[in-house]
Amino acid sequence: MQQERTPADAHPRPTRRGLLGAAVAVTVTGAVTGAVTPTSATAAPRRKTPPLWREFTATPYTHPQIPYIGRAGFRTGRHPFPHHTRVHHIDVPPDGRTDAAPAINRALAEAGRQGGGTVVLRPGTYRVDGLIHLAHDNVTLRGAGSTRTTLLATKSLTDLIGPYGSRYGGDKSSWSWAGGLIWLCPQFRWTSLTAAIAAKNWPFEGWTGNRRDTWETLTTIRPAHRGSWSVTVADTSLLRKGDLVLLRLSDDSDHTLLEHMAGDGAGAKAYTWDDKTKLTSYVPYEWPVRIAAVDPGKRRVTFERPLPLDVRLEWDARLTTHVAALTNSGVEGLTLEAVESPQSPHLLDTGYNGVTFQCAYDCWADDVVVRHVDNGFGLVAASACTLRRTRVTGRGSHHPYFCREGSHDNLVEDFRIDARTTPAPPGTQLHGINVEGLSSYNVWSRGHMEMGTFDSHRGMPFANVRTDITVENNGRHGGDASAGPLFGARFTHWNIRVTNERAGLMKIDGLAPHSATVGLNTVREFDQIDAPDFTGDLQSRLELYGTTDVVRPRNLYEAQRTLPRR
Repeated sequence: MQQERTPADAHPRPTRRGLLGAAVAVTVTGAVTGAVTPTSATAAPRRKTPPLWREFTATPYTHPQIPYIGRAGFRTGRHPFPHHTRVHHIDVPPDGRTDAAPAINRALAEAGRQGGGTVVLRPGTYRVDGLIHLAHDNVTLRGAGSTRTTLLATKSLTDLIGPYGSRYGGDKSSWSWAGGLIWLCPQFRWTSLTAAIAAKNWPFEGWTGNRRDTWETLTTIRPAHRGSWSVTVADTSLLRKGDLVLLRLSDDSDHTLLEHMAGDGAGAKAYTWDDKTKLTSYVPYEWPVRIAAVDPGKRRVTFERPLPLDVRLEWDARLTTHVAALTNSGVEGLTLEAVESPQSPHLLDTGYNGVTFQCAYDCWADDVVVRHVDNGFGLVAASACTLRRTRVTGRGSHHPYFCREGSHDNLVEDFRIDARTTPAPPGTQLHGINVEGLSSYNVWSRGHMEMGTFDSHRGMPFANVRTDITVENNGRHGGDASAGPLFGARFTHWNIRVTNERAGLMKIDGLAPHSATVGLNTVREFDQIDAPDFTGDLQSRLELYGTTDVVRPRNLYEAQRTLPRR
């Protein structure tokens, strides 16, 4: 039997094989710029600061290869998470026999009606025959710890809601990339989503709901540059400090917005965008952000994060309304275990999914384990959320972590994906940590992946960071051709230890435009070899290649958080 590990063990040492491989790589590739050769067999590796870091600290908000992600996550990266003082208990015993789902959902709804609170689960096992829905702000579902409180889920989302077909036709199941048996989703969004599923319609998953023409303009924005914290607007009368608004950028007929997301290079200008119908369905680009200050006299609005992209006249830049987001709610201190069933063939998942955040902003999961799930932790049109000390374990998952449909500024830290406990059935797929659908400025930090890969799943995600991660790279990335490029600009891999030395989207200087690969041990190609989406010079950087654990700073996200705001 596999030994159990708690999420606190989410940053273990690399395997002996990985360390030996790294040592060999250092010796063989010592001539590579920035590589380190120990002076003796027992000498500690000398830390190296790559030139890229020095460049970045000079221009942290506008660097051409490295994105500024120092404010990713819940409340711009702060924790501990809030403790809501009003406490609710449920009257169902944790005996593993009585269905506790109705009582848990009643308590969560009552906490919401009272303006917030914490629903506390005692140690033990709670059987749940339905999904758990957090629909109100300022509500926490808290167990006694992931090793002490278990929710045993007996039914899939197909059982509970029904088949959720794909907008792309065929027999694909959208439970392969949506929904959770613990589902954090605001009530209005939840009502429209379930009604659309019942009517066998596709419910759009973004920040403006099923109909993207229902948003209301709050003001238009004058041109501004990426990295600016403030913008000038036409009118501040509808804007208040603390408001959550949506920055909306529309593309033009020449697709200059998509070109900008890809770095504005010659390759992006030469790329054929019109036939990438899945990709173009993701625009307008929608970025939710909270207002930090309003100056009516100067018509200036300051955000809690810097602009992710330029603002240009041709993109009809606006601040708009959006689907009311779920905010300041979380789940913590429990294990969600699904009844063990064989993993389904690729894209036919029945929906034994873990925890999903949808239209959520400033929400969190902490010390949460999911076991025997089709898909582990999901971010679907979710932003500024933190997943901390989370773990996916059991029989194996399609997406242990997925991030899609315009999810931005999220932080996944101290995470773990365990090796599967049963062999993978034929026809299944393993993607690892997924990002797609123009999702941007997300961070995966301090992780240990015993299986999976870095799944840039087309849909041109951009400006995302993976840092300080050990990975047994045995998964495969996915993505339909109509979803367009694997990478947009400013993707960064920083201090990555690949224990089986397999390439596969680890070393990205030959694939991702305006990207950075820093501190990676030597990797070798395998049978999934990708050609660059863009032609010509990608203007990407590769530093300290052939090394592990020598790059300084070790963790790009944590180092960015220490930089003073300019």
